[in-house]
This record gives sequence, C-alpha cells and structure tokens, in this order.
Amino acid sequence: MNPFLSRLRQAGYLLPLGLSGYLILKGAHGPLLGWPCPLRALTGIPCPTCFLTRATVAALRGNLSESIQLHAFGPLVAVALIAWCYTAISQRRLIPRGIPAWPLAVGAVVLFAYWLIRLMFSYGLGFRGAPGFP
Repeated sequence: MNPFLSRLRQAGYLLPLGLSGYLILKGAHGPLLGWPCPLRALTGIPCPTCFLTRATVAALRGNLSESIQLHAFGPLVAVALIAWCYTAISQRRLIPRGIPAWPLAVGAVVLFAYWLIRLMFSYGLGFRGAPGFP
C-alpha cells in the first residue's frame, strides 16, 4: 500500500476534530468554502438538513437560541459532533466501536418528520420563521 494512504488511513480518527474546527472557523468567518443545498437549488424546497450547518455552528459557539431558531437539531448535532470527536480520538478510530445503529435510524425518522412539519408551516400555511424555515 502507498505510504501516504497508509498514514492517512491511520490518522482518519482526526476527521471529526477537523470537521469541528472547520465549523467553528466557518462560524467566525462566514465566507469559507461551503456548498448550497442541491435540492433547494433544483426545486426551491429546502431539504431536511437545510440550515443545519448554521444551527450547528451557532450551537458550537454557544448561541443556543439562534441555533434552535435555524434548526431544532442544531444543538443535538453539536453535542453529537463533540462526542464523536472525543470517542474517535480516545479509541483512535474514525467509526467508534460500540455505537448501536438504532439511534441513527430513529434520528433519521424524527428528522424527516421535523422537515415535513417545517414544510407545512412554511409552504402549506405560509408562516415564515419558527417553526418553519427562516
């Protein structure tokens, strides 16, 4: 195996820390690289995770009210990201051992339901802002 790829594979557990650092920097310096939502660009309808990056950044910076206003999952994702960083570094593994799959499945179902509620408030009932899309 290529020595560079071997070293990269061994250091993969640092990816969550790099992602967290990027989000904190993006919160401090907004124009850092990012990409727009492809679903919103194609259809004009926000996806289930639209505004989640901004909400996570706000939560990581300690602004919980702004985070929840942007996306209710923002503080939860921030806590999960910090836990992932800690676990990945302590186990020296990108995907930590001992994490059951059911919380991810439940989270995906709840995220989808939250998205449908936001769509209903924003587009069905015509509200802007919480609980719809900002």
